[in-house]
Amino acid sequence: MEPVLVSACLYGVPCRFDGRAKTSAAVAESLGDRRPVVFCPEVAAGLPTPRRPAEIVGGDGHDVLDGSARIVDDTGHDVTEQFVDGARRALEAARRAGCTEALLMARSPSCGRGSVYDGTFAGELREGDGVTAALLERHGITVRPAPGG
Repeated sequence: MEPVLVSACLYGVPCRFDGRAKTSAAVAESLGDRRPVVFCPEVAAGLPTPRRPAEIVGGDGHDVLDGSARIVDDTGHDVTEQFVDGARRALEAARRAGCTEALLMARSPSCGRGSVYDGTFAGELREGDGVTAALLERHGITVRPAPGG
């Protein structure tokens, strides 16, 4: 079975910032006979569940990787280092499992693909990717937002 990296929250793991899962039947269906490699970059990096909501300030995940943007929580605490560490751990997990594709949580500062929250904590979106999505793409892993996300 072909492995696919999947955001853990979409697979029923209560690891989101608010301590909940975002279980998606559409994700399970879209996998078909492929094997899910369930992973949460933020938890893997040692962030607690629940935790303060965080957003990318000054760009997107590519900018974070390039050092020109940061990830901060809603109190202004910088969590960039933890998010980058989680992205590296996700890449390692994907490589170990042989994943060439990832289905990730939409709009997340880690997993977002195509759009992420804009850093104002006002619910506004901007074009761009989360830091994990950006790192996976840079290493040849196709990243797709979760179906229905």
